[in-house]
Amino acid sequence: MQLTRYSDYALRVLMYLALSGHRRCTTREIAEAYGISESHLTKVIHHLGRSGFVTTIRGEGGGLELAGPASMINLGAVYREFEPDFELAECFGNRERCSCPIAGYCELTRVLELALQAFFEVLDRHTLEDLMTPTPALRRVLITGE
Repeated sequence: MQLTRYSDYALRVLMYLALSGHRRCTTREIAEAYGISESHLTKVIHHLGRSGFVTTIRGEGGGLELAGPASMINLGAVYREFEPDFELAECFGNRERCSCPIAGYCELTRVLELALQAFFEVLDRHTLEDLMTPTPALRRVLITGE
């Protein structure tokens, strides 16, 4: 299983904003810090705003900031919002579209469902704040560009 770039970028934006404290940041600033496309990041930020993870302010002095404290942004919630699906195997989806002849009888589906549940149990125990250690090193790399 590999998570999409879309959810990766969402977490990167949230981390950057958490490190920035209460300062408003711009899409351009964040894109430059990570070396990623500003236009692609705009879509991610729009989604973050619609989902209530960030607040965006337009116009002079505008920018974006976390909508709440980093301690209240749950990692499991972010991934559930940004990942299109968690179908680990073909049999996770629509069984009628599944070409596997043992779908529904195979124990692999049950084991993979347990693994996915464990994955989310771990993410659900952590918040954005948990990712901010060591703050000085992250701040040095992202905010000051060193």
